[in-house]
Amino acid sequence: MPAGRRRTGSHHTKVPVRVVSYRTTAKAKPLSKQPSEPNLHPAVRPSRPQAPLHIPAPAAVVTAESIDITLPVPPSINHQYATVQGRRVLSSAGRTYKQHVGQQLWLALSQSPHKRALMHRIQSEPLALSIRFYFTSPLRRDVDGGLKIAQDALCEGIGLNDNRIVETHLYKDVDRTNPRIRISLSPAAP
Repeated sequence: MPAGRRRTGSHHTKVPVRVVSYRTTAKAKPLSKQPSEPNLHPAVRPSRPQAPLHIPAPAAVVTAESIDITLPVPPSINHQYATVQGRRVLSSAGRTYKQHVGQQLWLALSQSPHKRALMHRIQSEPLALSIRFYFTSPLRRDVDGGLKIAQDALCEGIGLNDNRIVETHLYKDVDRTNPRIRISLSPAAP
């Protein structure tokens, strides 16, 4: 059955279909074999800053004593959990975020010559976690709303129980063009 049609009885009725496109608004230039004319019109810029699709390198620094990684901002607390059959479970957005963080951590650790030394230290010592949130607006989100999912994603990604963390530092900054979080995990000071 074609999209946008619903079968009722023995006939089809049209159902409105909402189409959403995520393509850029720049128009494609026609292909021609003639030399192109110089563009005399200024470039059209979006009225609202757009978040980048990826985080610029270097996104992770792994030493023998710490891991410092830049990740996307986690979903808001309202989008982290869903109620299914009366139980609170992690939403698909939360699961996707945790999976993405796990992949980024695996990539950062696999490329580091300090992986073995770092893993030995974080598995044998109390840990300190520092998270710096860069939001698009200072009033948009609470600083503690992303703590739990970021901490869980980080610890699950490196195979660590998060009860090893004995010290937590949270910071909130504004970056309208590049929202992100910067996480640092290291042994806690004695």
